[in-house]
Amino acid sequence: MVEKIITLENVSLVEFLGPDNQNIRQLAAAFPGSKIISRGNEIKIQGQTPVIARINEILSSLIEHYHQYGAITDRNVTEYIAAADDEQQERIIATASVADVIVFGAKGGVIKAKTPNQQKLVDTVMKHDLTFALGPAGTGKTYVSVALAVRALKNKEVKKIIISRPVVEAGESLGFLPGDMKEKVDPYLRPIYDALEDMIPAEKLKFYQENKIIEIAPLAYMRGRTLNNAFVLLDEAQNTTPSQLKMFLTRMGPTAKVMVNGDRSQIDLPTKQKSGLLQALDILRDVRGIGFVEMTAEDVVRHRLVKEIVYAYDRYDIQTQRDQATRPARDLYRPHPDSRPESDFPPINNASLPVNHEQQM
Repeated sequence: MVEKIITLENVSLVEFLGPDNQNIRQLAAAFPGSKIISRGNEIKIQGQTPVIARINEILSSLIEHYHQYGAITDRNVTEYIAAADDEQQERIIATASVADVIVFGAKGGVIKAKTPNQQKLVDTVMKHDLTFALGPAGTGKTYVSVALAVRALKNKEVKKIIISRPVVEAGESLGFLPGDMKEKVDPYLRPIYDALEDMIPAEKLKFYQENKIIEIAPLAYMRGRTLNNAFVLLDEAQNTTPSQLKMFLTRMGPTAKVMVNGDRSQIDLPTKQKSGLLQALDILRDVRGIGFVEMTAEDVVRHRLVKEIVYAYDRYDIQTQRDQATRPARDLYRPHPDSRPESDFPPINNASLPVNHEQQM
């Protein structure tokens, strides 16, 4: 712990410190990990060096304010503490290392990995031209992927961003949707737009889209193209068919960076249709040069209940698999309770069947 002493000169202690040292106590409350002690015309600060530096800046501002206005109020103390917090945040943004920050948002905020697996995803994408990101809802797969795409575009590593996803209804039929093709598919692509709007100012995003620098399109639009010099993201890949995913992966040009995101637990394809993502994981698992990152419930960055929901469903799936594995074989062939027993059907009288004379010849 470091200690610093500030001597107040040409200052009325009553006016500066406030009644019963209220101003100093308010400042101390804003930094609970430190100690601020007022004795006579000296103020002693004890704490970690960065914290002491911030307290010293606030006190210097308050001393200047006193010499200009002749008094210090509790509101002045609150305002200078808030101003110091804003300056500290700006310094953090300005000095944040490139390794930690993926990209700066549209309003200047820092967008970076929030969990170890999100950081692993960032590192894997840097090392591989094709990366599969897998995990449950809320783990930041889409958001981090879009941030990586925007960073690549801003750093001129690619000339365009292409983001796609299969248009599959999530367990319900929406029926006829009015409007042109863009208006029909935009609701399915809304999560992509939300992420981009967080990272790129509205006017610039509009410019990028109008000039095809950023393309957001359903997967069917990828057929026949060669995706080159671009950052390409396929989201919700668990809802692709095997032929669709193969088609997408074979669009990859020599200077493309490709990401495929999916969640095994949210497949919305028809029951008998195999997921292209699951098949691709089986086929490509041992192919060198492809990165795979598995996200878990620990990476959920939405509401805390989302993590608990994911855990609950995982436990349910595990128990269901155990029940099926331990179920007696005879139960698997047990007739449906609504089916009629064989005794209810009349016996077949062969004599009453029509005779095929051609077969007898």
